[in-house]
Amino acid sequence: MRLSTFSPFLGYSEMSILAIMDYQNDTKYALLLDKEDELKEFRRMFFIPDKHGKPSIYMCGNSLGLQPKSAKFYIEQEMRDWREMGVEGHLDAKNPWLHYHTLFPTEANLVGALPSEVVLMNTLTVNLHLLMVSFYRPKGKRTKILMEAGAFSSDQYAVESQINFHGLDYGKDVIEVAPRKGEYLIREEDILQAIDENKKELALVLLGGVNYYTGQYFNLEAITKAGHQAGAVVGFDLAHAVGNVLLQLHDWNVDFAAWCTYKYLNSGPGGVGGVFVHERHGNDASLPRFAGWWGHDEKERFKMQKGFKPMVGAAGWQVSNAQVISMAVHKASLDIFDEAGFDRLREKSVKLTGYLEFLIKGNPKFKIITPSDPQRRGCQLSLLVKKDGKALFDKLDREGIIADWREPNVIRISPVPLYNTFSEVHRVAEVLNS
Repeated sequence: MRLSTFSPFLGYSEMSILAIMDYQNDTKYALLLDKEDELKEFRRMFFIPDKHGKPSIYMCGNSLGLQPKSAKFYIEQEMRDWREMGVEGHLDAKNPWLHYHTLFPTEANLVGALPSEVVLMNTLTVNLHLLMVSFYRPKGKRTKILMEAGAFSSDQYAVESQINFHGLDYGKDVIEVAPRKGEYLIREEDILQAIDENKKELALVLLGGVNYYTGQYFNLEAITKAGHQAGAVVGFDLAHAVGNVLLQLHDWNVDFAAWCTYKYLNSGPGGVGGVFVHERHGNDASLPRFAGWWGHDEKERFKMQKGFKPMVGAAGWQVSNAQVISMAVHKASLDIFDEAGFDRLREKSVKLTGYLEFLIKGNPKFKIITPSDPQRRGCQLSLLVKKDGKALFDKLDREGIIADWREPNVIRISPVPLYNTFSEVHRVAEVLNS
């Protein structure tokens, strides 16, 4: 199965994009790129927040995506059906609520999965816990979890509590792979080496697909292969990867993954989470899990009988019925993704981020700690500011640029292809370089 014409580790597509780009530090050039941008009309589909009385330059989609203008109408449809039908909306609404979680085929395409391998439910950390119930099964000497040092708190706290739940010791049973001294990125050979060195004790490999702090995109295929060769289960937190980089979870044989949808997928604060479970596990009803009625075989769900029988696929991990109102926002956003086409979005993302890197690279005030190779990053560039980082961040704010500050000294800037422009990138660079 190959769900995309691109492969993030073949490299020919993205490298060919860079080969034809002869970037220029010129406002007219940026305007020309905007004029030639075949995706430029999609910006009009989003509300751009004001800052200091005028439209902002919003470079924070890696933290919270912008609101689709259509979201209001998608929500109103469900509110109208609720108002006019009451409980009968479960079957008779325009988008019947009983099956609402099945209305998102684009979600599976975005992660390179079969439709049955993906379901929308709950939120990110809840889903991580539910998945680890099934896929972190320490036994005998196999008790260890391998993760990246400095992972996002969702992962750190979830892993810590799972370790404690099983009566284990975080210091002994969690392997954290860190950048080498004086470096900011984790070398992938170090991840693979750590897997191999702990192959007799490793139960689970759990990494962020794209590191939230540096923007580093790990080679998930190679990590999955190494983890399986070591006899471990492999899962990923894709919060910063979905809708940002190309993924092929089914083909890469990933065991499970979880993500949020409020970043690059523009589904609003606290938006619904997503889950991937490979079909070889989704078809295994014997896997332990924390069950709920919405994960029960839908043919028998309303018989209210004892004895949990899971749905086939990722849907068998559902606990409760769909959060229809909030999921309506997600549907609005994914319909835009459908129209734009993710291959085209990724192509523009590579150009936008490459342009920003071209304009600010070499600035002595900061160091770009995100990989320069477009195959190893999404649209985020993380700037490690050498001195007075908060002052530089505040300067961006005064100029109407919304970016993201991470302690102690990193500014994250993310030009998102659905709604950011080359002219905006040029303006951000002007402020950073001034």
